[in-house]
Amino acid sequence: MSQIGGKTKQQALDSLSSMTAGVQPITLAEYQERIQKAQQLMQQQGIDALYLNAGTNLSYFTGTVWYASERLVGALLPASGELVYISPVFEIPTLAGFQVIQGEVLGWHEHENPYELLLSALKQRCYHPEPVLALDDSSAFFIFEGLRQTNPQQQIVSGKAITQGSRSQKSAAEIAIMQRAMDMTLEVHKAVASILYEGISTAEVEAFIDEAHRKVGASGSYFCIVLFGPDSAYPHGVKTPKNLERGDMVLIDTGCRLLGYVSDITRSYVFGTASARQSEIWSLEKAAQAAAFSAAKLGTACGLVDAAAREVLESNGLGPDYALPGLPHRTGHGIGMDIHEGPYLVRNEQTPLALGMCFSNEPMICVPGEFGVRLEDHFYMTSAGPRWFTEPALAIDQPFAL
Repeated sequence: MSQIGGKTKQQALDSLSSMTAGVQPITLAEYQERIQKAQQLMQQQGIDALYLNAGTNLSYFTGTVWYASERLVGALLPASGELVYISPVFEIPTLAGFQVIQGEVLGWHEHENPYELLLSALKQRCYHPEPVLALDDSSAFFIFEGLRQTNPQQQIVSGKAITQGSRSQKSAAEIAIMQRAMDMTLEVHKAVASILYEGISTAEVEAFIDEAHRKVGASGSYFCIVLFGPDSAYPHGVKTPKNLERGDMVLIDTGCRLLGYVSDITRSYVFGTASARQSEIWSLEKAAQAAAFSAAKLGTACGLVDAAAREVLESNGLGPDYALPGLPHRTGHGIGMDIHEGPYLVRNEQTPLALGMCFSNEPMICVPGEFGVRLEDHFYMTSAGPRWFTEPALAIDQPFAL
């Protein structure tokens, strides 16, 4: 039975239902463990405190969801002792309602310098006169500049070794949430493939995907890329996408957010009968994805996974390196609370693969003027090696495993 086309939108939506039953959020105990790990890393690296700015890192370590803006909102985590929040005074009552990890909140009024408050808190919580402050690596430059202008002698280092060092290895609870989110998006992919017809627009497909994500229990699509024919050779799309024609390569890349974690899956297939050229390139893409997966071994440098995919492509006349036709970008990215997070499967990335690390595997082939093929599934590292979150596509006319 064909997996592409043949259903109405309503038939496809009716086949979906909420998939969120039983999925468990991150517990208070796990947030406390994350803080303890961060403090251990700080002590090992001679860092006295870590500033966590509003955004993903604040949420990861404290459970406090707050979006970054021009106002300083965050938390100062010392290498030992309790963290303290920094917030505009007028936001304190609201911030209290979002806290999972409870802590004292130091407030600043609109006319005051919040960086003086942050540096004062740093000195009060450290044991020597010249403390080293690690700055959340996702912080905007104006925060670094504000600190530097307030105290040019303050030693500030990147917090990446702490934040990525903590976040890159997912717990069993994190992987369970991500697994469910991936499962949800895969069902959405199956549904959208079934409603395609000649002449459908990318906007109509995107709207359906958003509705389908809501049907399986998400708040909608976290992102969505839909491309047909020659447009599919552009990894992140074109300004004016074309409608679907018979014989077009279809590329759909989408995901959702569940309990703070992100899914991300791409499928490529042909609407109608695939040409010999389309079948050849699709098969090379699948082979490159499989080679990357096989190269993912505990202790192996992330960059060698990228190299394995490129070797397949280059041995078949594509590339070399980033040249087209071929693979114009890295083979994969880390994923978790952010859709792209370190470390990456890219040349020269020496970080060794470790338990719990999660990556996309998407060595896309772009053939300018013709089409592109991206098969994207994610895997996580176990003691037995890599394990797929979702089973890769079987064939160009069978994009979903049975």
